Amino acid sequence: MTEQTVYELLDEEPFHRLAEAFYRGVEGDPVLRPMYPEELTEAKRHLALFLIQFFGGPTHYHEQRGHPRLRMRHLPFSIGPRERDAWLTHMRAAVDETGIPEPARAAMLAYFEQAAHFLMNREG
Repeated sequence: MTEQTVYELLDEEPFHRLAEAFYRGVEGDPVLRPMYPEELTEAKRHLALFLIQFFGGPTHYHEQRGHPRLRMRHLPFSIGPRERDAWLTHMRAAVDETGIPEPARAAMLAYFEQAAHFLMNREG
């Protein structure tokens, strides 16, 4: 028997709820809010589609936006430990708020931890 993907465990709706919860946190965050556009509707949609694709679902993100190129897309922003930690705080809270069950929860949190460190482009 093969292991199920996170997408197969969750289906699509929890990814959209996760993006909504994450951006609710970002909206009031003085460190992160300036990095995002005033209107967050597209950012929420892009995040949900990216996560759906990354965790084994349909490739709508790639079809609409091309390769994720996460490093390139985040390069214009100064991302150090403070920004990384703020992002992780909101993402962890969103996972908790959304009620992502195990083992999907552990897989998502592990990815978010790795991605947050990978996207840093400056020290201190």
